[in-house]
Amino acid sequence: MRSLPLPLALTARLTPVVVLACAGWAMSSGPAATAAADHRPSQRTPTGPASAPSSAEVPKAYATAPAACSSVPAATVKSLVPGAKTSGKEIPSTDTSLRRTCSWNALKGYDYRWLDVSFEITDSDDAAKEEFQQRVAEKSGGGEVPGVGDAGYSVVNLTTEDKQETREGVVLVRASNALVVVTYNGSDFETRKAPSTDEINKGAIKAARSAVAALGSEASG
Repeated sequence: MRSLPLPLALTARLTPVVVLACAGWAMSSGPAATAAADHRPSQRTPTGPASAPSSAEVPKAYATAPAACSSVPAATVKSLVPGAKTSGKEIPSTDTSLRRTCSWNALKGYDYRWLDVSFEITDSDDAAKEEFQQRVAEKSGGGEVPGVGDAGYSVVNLTTEDKQETREGVVLVRASNALVVVTYNGSDFETRKAPSTDEINKGAIKAARSAVAALGSEASG
């Protein structure tokens, strides 16, 4: 079976996905303001020194983003993106300690698959909650993903361009102060149909579970 080059329409559609993903991470992960420490000298009274001011800094569960390209096991990559290099390709980030993204994509025969896994580390659980809720609101029509992180959400959409269908699933996960975003899509260039909703949704959730597990190695001590 001969391989076909990607249609220009699909290539044009996918190229801004990577650009927008990088921009989205950069725009949404600015450091939140932290409370300033009180540096005034301790006041003493006849009965003894005043109590030292308490720190307002809230400990973070995750201090840095894990290596995105090693967050999904090779066996999972092979099953979700047949023909792709399991090492993946890391997308450049302005700050790899806070944002990391890896992509895998391949055309095997007539079947095309694309997988993105992204991590974002925020300054607090509250910041992550707010960002998670905002992104869920922007992607209506999905549903909750139970048993993954502190909150999980998935949505699958079908698009058609030049009579070629592409089905894409997105899974959003919040785990303490970290956000995980998985994007998984596919097309069949022989039938011009897309993979089923079930296949795309289950594949995206499987990758998301692996990615959340990878956060454990980056937990703050």
